[in-house]
Amino acid sequence: MLSVFDQGPPAPCPAPFNLAAHVLAPAARVPDKVALAVLGPARAERWSYARLEAAVLGTATGLLRAGFAPGDLVLLRLDNTVDFPLAFLGAVAAGLVPVPLSAALTEGEVARMAAALAPAGMLHDPALPAPEDDVARIDLSQLRGMRNLPPADYDLGDPDRLAYVVFTSGTSGTPRAVMHAHRAVWARRMMHAGWYGLTEGDRLMHAGAFNWTYTLGTGLLDPWSAGATALIPAPGTRAEALPLLMARHDATIFAAAPGVYRKLLKGWGATRARSLRHGLSAGEKLTEATRAAWEAATGTTIHEAYGMSECSTFVSASPQAPAPPGTLGRPQPGRRVAILGEDGAPVPPGEVGTIAIDRRDPGLMLGYMGAPEAGEARLEGDWFLTGDLGAMDESGAIAYHGRADDLMNAGGVRVSPAEVEAALGAFPGIGAVAVTDVALKDQVRVIACFYTAEAEIEADRLEAFAAERLARWKQPRLYIRTEALPTGPNGKLARRRLRDDWEAADGQA
Repeated sequence: MLSVFDQGPPAPCPAPFNLAAHVLAPAARVPDKVALAVLGPARAERWSYARLEAAVLGTATGLLRAGFAPGDLVLLRLDNTVDFPLAFLGAVAAGLVPVPLSAALTEGEVARMAAALAPAGMLHDPALPAPEDDVARIDLSQLRGMRNLPPADYDLGDPDRLAYVVFTSGTSGTPRAVMHAHRAVWARRMMHAGWYGLTEGDRLMHAGAFNWTYTLGTGLLDPWSAGATALIPAPGTRAEALPLLMARHDATIFAAAPGVYRKLLKGWGATRARSLRHGLSAGEKLTEATRAAWEAATGTTIHEAYGMSECSTFVSASPQAPAPPGTLGRPQPGRRVAILGEDGAPVPPGEVGTIAIDRRDPGLMLGYMGAPEAGEARLEGDWFLTGDLGAMDESGAIAYHGRADDLMNAGGVRVSPAEVEAALGAFPGIGAVAVTDVALKDQVRVIACFYTAEAEIEADRLEAFAAERLARWKQPRLYIRTEALPTGPNGKLARRRLRDDWEAADGQA
C-alpha cells in the first residue's frame, strides 16, 4: 500500500460555462431570499439574490460600455465592502479577468503588480493608494452607477479559459500571479460536503478580506452557489464583536483564519450563538489551545482545512468525517492526493514526504502569469507539488509536518522572506538581513527580522521604513540585531536554524 488517496474523479464541469452564472444560478430559484447581509453594529444591509444578480449584470453592462472586452485584465483596487464582490462577479460575467488586490497594499506594491500584468484598466476606490498610470480607471462612484443598467448576457464559453488572477508570494520574493479557470468554482463543490457540510439553509459568516481566496470563495461564492446566505461583518468590525453578531444573526457556520478565532474568543463571554453548528478554519495551522477554547465557548467543533492559492483547499475535516487526532483530515471526495518521496514516487503510509495533488484536479491553477517556468517547476509526473510536508495514514488522513521551503505564514497568508528582506535591506546602515517566522509563547507565529549592524537600530525607525514599502501583514513584528547570520556548508542562509535557535533561547523562555 502507498500514500495515495483516490476515490475517483468528480463530475466534469458543464460546458459552456461562466463562473458568475454558476454562482448566481439560485437567483432564478429563490429570487427573494437574502443572499448577502453586511452586518453593522446597529443594522444589516441585505441583498436578495435577485438584487445581487441585477447589480452584477448591470455592472457587466457598464464595464463593456466603458470599452473593456472579454479577456481584458482589470485590477480590483477596492476596500472590503459589497462593492468588491459586485465588481468581481460583474467583470467575470462580462468575460473580463478581474485581479483582486488587497486594500492594505502600498502604492509601490500595486505599481509592481500592475507592471507585471499590463492590465487594461483598474476599478478603483479613490480612498486607496494607487500609482498614476495610463490605464483606464473606473472609480467607485462610476461602478456604483452601473448597477442599475440593463443586464448583460453571461459570457459563456470553455470552462478551462481564464476567469481571474490572484497574487501569492513565491520563494523568489516576487509575488506570483496565479491564473484560475472558470471551472475553479465548479471544483469548489467538493468542499461543500468534504469540509463545510454546507446546505441551502445555512447562514455562513466569514471574517476576512475579500481579496483573499479563502474569504472570496468560502465566504461568498460557495454559499451563493448553494443558495445559502452569506453573512459578512461590516468593515472595521472588531473581532471581539463577532460573537454577538453570530448570535444576533443566527449564523450556522463561522469561518476565519486561526488568528481571528484567538481574538474573538477573548470577547466571547456569556454569548450564546444557539444556531451555530460548527466553525471552519484555514490559512495556517490551528493550535489545540484555540480549538479547545472554541469548543468550551460554543459547544461545537472547528473543522480545519489545508490548501493554497494555487488550488484552494483540498484536504479537510468535515461534520461527516471529523479529523483523527493529530491530522488535518482527509482529501475531499473527488480529489487525488499523494505523499511523495524525494524520487517523486508515493511513499508507504506513515512516512513523511511532500504533499501533492493530481495535476488534472479541476481546481488547480492554469499556471503563473508571466512565469510559466515557475509553474512547470512544481509539476512532477502526475503531480503538483505543494512544497509542504505531511504523512498519510492507511485511512487517508494526513498529518502536517511543516513547510519544505522558507515561506512564512503571517496570519494565514503566505509571505516570501526574500520579498521582506529585499525591502528592509535598503535601510541605511543595515548589514545583512534575514527574515523568518517564529513562535511566541502562546504558539502564535509572527514575522521576525534578524539583522547585522554596527549598533542596534531603533525598532520604530525600522517599522516606519517597512510600513512605507510593505503591506501590513508582511511587516515584521520583531527586529533583532545579531552579530552574524547562520549559514549552511554551502554558504546559504539557514533560516530554519535561525528560527529554531531563537525559539529555544528566547521565544519559549
